[in-house]
Amino acid sequence: MIKRRLAVLILFLFHFPWSSHMLFPRPSPGEPLLLMFYNVENLFDIYDDPDTNDDEFLPGSPRRWNMRKYKSRINSLYKVISAAGSWTPPGIVALCETENRRVLEDLVYGTNLAKYNYEIIHEDSPDPRGIDVCLIYRKEIVEVLFWEYLVPKTYTAGTFTSRSVLYAKCLAGGDLIHIFVNHWPSRRGGVLAGERLRKDIAVMLRDKADSVALSDAGSKIVITGDFNAAPDDNIVRMIQDPYSSGLAMINLSADTPGGQGTYRYRGTWETIDQFIVSESLLDSPGGLYTSREYYHIFSPDFLLKKDPVYPGMSPYSAWRGYKFQGGFSDHLPVLLELRHRDHSQAE
Repeated sequence: MIKRRLAVLILFLFHFPWSSHMLFPRPSPGEPLLLMFYNVENLFDIYDDPDTNDDEFLPGSPRRWNMRKYKSRINSLYKVISAAGSWTPPGIVALCETENRRVLEDLVYGTNLAKYNYEIIHEDSPDPRGIDVCLIYRKEIVEVLFWEYLVPKTYTAGTFTSRSVLYAKCLAGGDLIHIFVNHWPSRRGGVLAGERLRKDIAVMLRDKADSVALSDAGSKIVITGDFNAAPDDNIVRMIQDPYSSGLAMINLSADTPGGQGTYRYRGTWETIDQFIVSESLLDSPGGLYTSREYYHIFSPDFLLKKDPVYPGMSPYSAWRGYKFQGGFSDHLPVLLELRHRDHSQAE
């Protein structure tokens, strides 16, 4: 009996050879690629980093941060990422307000995301609190050919005290896509707070996008992140204006209807988490392309909670002041679907 079962097993394996693609099937070039950006609201571990100001997220702090709460946060974020892709997680997830690589490893290797074979791109930023921008991507869907973190050239080591901009050159569905991930300085303290720094980052970002476009005509570029400003802000709009390269950038978040947004401040919705894409990605005659209707704010009911102060709903945040309320984030994620067309399908 045992020999017979073994023979059947060998026959099965012979006709259906094992490979990693049985668990992680590589999509054909025609399948959509889902991109996600999410500000995850202070995703800190419980350990002290002597090089950053993370004291408020330690067990002895007023927040009383501990392993139970931390694991709750990790599991909550896993659920959001999974749900964003209708329980098939996005191919690329850009994140900000992550403390270090450890929290990313706990997210992608310590939850059910592990079965989707995510890889991590992370580097510690010069931000005093130690919060970073990063990228996770499914290796069976996306290949990252090159990545680097960018800081304006006008700043020397030690004088730049914000989040670096992550640039990644990716191959997906047989096509190249250039992705920039941002988390701009906050305007907390007034509109002019950090304005010079914000402008310097915008100029650097636009110059890098122009450089990409000049080296490869028709480059498909995606700029995403938390800009801490609305799409009609003058500095945000600097990214869109065509310079010497003639590269035109379109802010897909600019058409967000009133009463909607990604962040709610004193009862008013603001769209500060955005997707900005090159016109070449909208008008692509072949390969990857997108459309305005393929962008949306991910706002299922479970990510919202009745605002205790102002009428209406707000993002169900992890924190309310120093009290841990077990939510997800004070921001809503944004999603962008990239589809694929053959040149023969172009109109």
